[in-house]
Amino acid sequence: MSGLPAATREWLTGPGLTRLWQGARKRLERNGVQATGSLRLTAMNAQERNDLSLLLGKPLTGAAVTIRLDVLDARLRASAAGLGLRQTLEELGPPLTDRRAARADVAARREQVWSSLASSLDASPLADQEWPRQWYDLLRRAGVPRGVTPEAAIWTLQQAVQVLTALLGPEAPERNGTCGRGELAAMTTGSAHGLDDGSWLARLVQRGVALAHGTEFPDDAAGRRALWRLVSVTPDEVSSTVLTYGLRPYGEGWRERALRERADHHAEVHVTPRDLHDLRLRLPAGTLIHICENPRVVEAAADSACVQPLVCTSGSAATVVFTLLDALAATGCHFAYHGDFDWPGIALANRVIRRYEALPWRMGAADYEHLAARSQAEGIPQLALDGQPVDADWDPNLAPAMTALGVALHEEATLELLVDDLSRRA
Repeated sequence: MSGLPAATREWLTGPGLTRLWQGARKRLERNGVQATGSLRLTAMNAQERNDLSLLLGKPLTGAAVTIRLDVLDARLRASAAGLGLRQTLEELGPPLTDRRAARADVAARREQVWSSLASSLDASPLADQEWPRQWYDLLRRAGVPRGVTPEAAIWTLQQAVQVLTALLGPEAPERNGTCGRGELAAMTTGSAHGLDDGSWLARLVQRGVALAHGTEFPDDAAGRRALWRLVSVTPDEVSSTVLTYGLRPYGEGWRERALRERADHHAEVHVTPRDLHDLRLRLPAGTLIHICENPRVVEAAADSACVQPLVCTSGSAATVVFTLLDALAATGCHFAYHGDFDWPGIALANRVIRRYEALPWRMGAADYEHLAARSQAEGIPQLALDGQPVDADWDPNLAPAMTALGVALHEEATLELLVDDLSRRA
């Protein structure tokens, strides 16, 4: 039941006192829900002056007034309301929030995260090593990722200490051989996906490994895999692949022979990161490698027994793609690139062409306009070009041409021309 008489409530909730209660609520919530300090109202209208005069027991004639909250509290207690300012505000609206206490609670819970981590490190076999203090300081400066509760942060940091103890503690050298990242995750976190790349826990562990070995924290997936190998952990190196065709490397290893044999039979090859560790990709210096975006181009090249080597980014150019292209570039290979005529396709083309100084392969404004006109003449349904325009590094006229026509063209629209190019011997 309400603690305010009905008539009193009706008068207190009138428009003449609305701004008073709004200002008083904000002030109390900021100062620990105490009726201290003062509140100033300006540009008051006649209704507000009249109601405030009655409430405060003194005439107000100006357009502005400063109200001491302790005086207002006393006036309310002595009035028909019979309640102090805090109780009155809670009767008139939702409960007050002690924002000062809430901030203190958040700070205390945040501090608990780091005190818990410090305690976990002190109690762990890592305590005698130098790098855990650096790790602690680095993590504290970086803070907890947005959206992670203090309770979840404490749990994740404790898991990180457990994983690092298994990898870098006194008993780590006794481990025989290597173990898989999924196996390590299952043993230390209970989930085979607990150390998946990109997770906060994986980053915490990898930063510890980097500090322990005095190396920089990498910014790419290949570098992160190398970190795992420093502590005899093998990441998943078989699920991601790069699609290739027609690669004929020198060498008599079985991997090199397998690539040449599949090239002889005009068969595509999915190369894994694991393959690339042991594969010696030595091709004749100056070999031109064509790069496409879509697997359908590789399929068509194989069907047509094309003779030119080809690498496919499969739409996004995962790390394994760049690992392969880097290895080919190191042997003196050159590249020519073709992709989709849409904005993501132009962005990917820019990335590849910049990195390898690749030649644009049928990727000019004239190529685009010819294909767009041909597809329209053939009655092929037009695919709308969506998204933010991206300038093409190799042709300043391409983005304006695409914007003007508003048509997206995927590599399949160029397929027979690409296959014809790939069929010609260098």
